[in-house]
Amino acid sequence: MEFHPRPAGGQAKPWNFPAPERDALGNGLTVLHCHRPGQQVVAVEVNLLAPLEAEPAGLDGVATVMARALSEGTDRHTAEEFAAELERCGATLDAFADHPGIRVSLEVPVSRLTSALALLADALRAPAFREAEVERLVANRLDEIPHELANPARRAAIALSGELFPASSRMSRPRQGTQETVRRIDAAAVRAFYEAHVRPASTTAVVVGDLAGVDLRAALEETLGAWTGSPGRAFPPTPVTADDTGRVVIVDRPGAVQTQLLVSRAGADRHDPVWPAQVLGVYCLGGTLTSRLDRVLREEKGYTYGVRAYGQVLRSTPDGTGTSMLGISGSVATDVTGPALADLWQVLRTLAAEGLTDDERDTAVQNLVGVAPLRYETAAAVASTLADQVEQFLPDDYQARLYQRLAQTGTVEATAAVVSAFPVDRLVTVLVGDAARIEEPVRALGIGPVTVLR
Repeated sequence: MEFHPRPAGGQAKPWNFPAPERDALGNGLTVLHCHRPGQQVVAVEVNLLAPLEAEPAGLDGVATVMARALSEGTDRHTAEEFAAELERCGATLDAFADHPGIRVSLEVPVSRLTSALALLADALRAPAFREAEVERLVANRLDEIPHELANPARRAAIALSGELFPASSRMSRPRQGTQETVRRIDAAAVRAFYEAHVRPASTTAVVVGDLAGVDLRAALEETLGAWTGSPGRAFPPTPVTADDTGRVVIVDRPGAVQTQLLVSRAGADRHDPVWPAQVLGVYCLGGTLTSRLDRVLREEKGYTYGVRAYGQVLRSTPDGTGTSMLGISGSVATDVTGPALADLWQVLRTLAAEGLTDDERDTAVQNLVGVAPLRYETAAAVASTLADQVEQFLPDDYQARLYQRLAQTGTVEATAAVVSAFPVDRLVTVLVGDAARIEEPVRALGIGPVTVLR
């Protein structure tokens, strides 16, 4: 029997987040493109500058209905024909609305790229917005709302937004509208929102995939470049304020066997120099199964299957300011709601008093930076991150520099950032659970005045 030596590992190659190239079409549409060898499924992300804040008063949800209606027929195809043409290309097309604007996502084999871009262009250039289709989408959205309100995590998020932001702010209300506002939406309202805010000059398309042999400029000019429209006026974002006075809101769910926890406050966005250190510190606090919160609440006490801490950008502005949501979320058994919150607060106090350890910092860096090449294996992941940078008004090399800064961030910096992110006396706590069983134990903790929503 012949034995062969075990293959030796090769030398690791340096990795950086892919750098895009910029271009502009004749109609003013901005293009970012990135060649990724071997990625035969091309990802296209389109940012439409139609923020939720631009929705007319009383029509919250019109941006969501409009986004969904983009693929429900054009001046050339009915909804059924459009879906059939997408299927013929082997493509998928999705769209959603959020605070920064509307995102349209396309994935297609590179061999069918031009055909799929033509369909995408039709959806953006001349959506039909037929009354019957809009009515169906409105009905679908109305059907979704009761299910969302029945979901403890979604209900907690809705209650938190209403608590954290003033009623005059669009951020205080559900992103996809309420039953009252969605019922008012019709085809005329959808078309009016489209005509007011969707145009090529304020649109950016991100294209990522194996573009070898593809005349991308010609394909884009032939398709998205045929879309015309006036420059329009920029929608001026209003300043966002938040009230993070320490308090507790209980959304009563009589008979609930679990309590959904959401502890949060508003913070700065990725333009703030503290962001890399905050990412690192928050990951140490609750980013993974080995984080502090999980070690105490899951492993030591057995209160939960898992608790997570996170920072999520809500909206950024061209002048380099913005708002993020800093949160800690999870669920615990009803009868341990009080003790679980007490231990959560003790974790935060201990963190402020003793700081993170070097081992925690090193593990976080390894997990965040070390797995980045795997996280961005697909064209869709790269395209989505580049599109995030566009809508957050960040430079094209931001993500690449972020990983460099994470690797350079020390334990002291990460500690200071996470302690500042979650000060024990400036947190809004939302609990979705059985108020009759959890109200008194929560009041006894002294973490803020308690309000019950029934």
